[in-house]
Amino acid sequence: MTASLTPDPRLRDLLGIQVPVFGFSHELDVVAAVSQAGGLGVWGATRSTPEEIKEGLASLRERLGNAPFGVDLVLPKGMPETNDRTSIEDTLPAGHRAFVEGIRERYAVPDDGLPGLRSRFVRSAEIEARQIQAVLESDANAFALGIGSPLEVVQAAKDRGKTVISLVGAPRHAQAALRLGADILVAQGYDAGAHTGPIGTFSLVPKIVDLAGDVPVLAAGGVATGRHIAASLALGAAGVWMGSAWLVTEENGTDPLLLKKLLAAGIEDTVISRADSGKTLRQIRTAWTDEWNAPGAPQPLPMPHQDILVGDLLGAIDRHQVEPLMHIPAGQSIGYFSAPATVKDVITSLTAEACEVLGRLSPES
Repeated sequence: MTASLTPDPRLRDLLGIQVPVFGFSHELDVVAAVSQAGGLGVWGATRSTPEEIKEGLASLRERLGNAPFGVDLVLPKGMPETNDRTSIEDTLPAGHRAFVEGIRERYAVPDDGLPGLRSRFVRSAEIEARQIQAVLESDANAFALGIGSPLEVVQAAKDRGKTVISLVGAPRHAQAALRLGADILVAQGYDAGAHTGPIGTFSLVPKIVDLAGDVPVLAAGGVATGRHIAASLALGAAGVWMGSAWLVTEENGTDPLLLKKLLAAGIEDTVISRADSGKTLRQIRTAWTDEWNAPGAPQPLPMPHQDILVGDLLGAIDRHQVEPLMHIPAGQSIGYFSAPATVKDVITSLTAEACEVLGRLSPES
């Protein structure tokens, strides 16, 4: 018996997708390609300026026509009110400054005087408000909330006809998102890249499905193959949310030095560190994570102080290709990808394998 990988009716009704694959990426080309392949491309825009968000979302609509797409913002609590870098710099401990300068000297990282992605603006209420407004004024179909789901943001998005997606890492997060009115939950397990919690995907997904009732749930964290999709559906998920898979695609345009690290990585070659932003971030293990994990290394500062502490250095590392320190967020699923491919090829392979597995597991008709 041959099974088909048609979307859950709830996902089809909400977003009109043809394949139950949500593809998260910081690259617009990847987002567009996922949506063009029948899934939902979701642009991670947290580190983009409000002006860049407005332009990026407009370009996606122009490229995709009526095809759906989404945008994701991280909205953590406790951020400073204003985009004032100087006030943050004035509070950075001398020991932390010295440690970061020591890394720069040991690896001969040029000090080019330029900010990095994490330090060109302060993660602040001021910036968040303008980012949110740019999303609300766009015609993006879905608004995903990575960390934090403020009630006023959820309501404003729903009032504008946007599907609200909340990423959750624990049952209590799911309960809060449901109370606020989330349309879709993403149950993101420990395996996942970037910001992730302590509960494994296999343990988390069924719990969130049970809590969600009629609200569809996507499985995230460790999803790399059609077998993972079939397993996610068996756990009660309506689809999957994937990020690491796209890092090795042609559309992502990954720096060749980083691409080599990604393709060589096994499932054991990622670590969770707070060294980039102050929040847990699963990434490829490199000299950067080793330095921050070494005896005597200081504890990373809370966000956004860690952003400002290390942001300029991280930018210089990438601009000048200081290979030992170059790194990228990635989940444990990266160990399944050993060669570059196009986004379309990845989705075609995923769906074919998922259909084969589901057909094999289904009783003969």
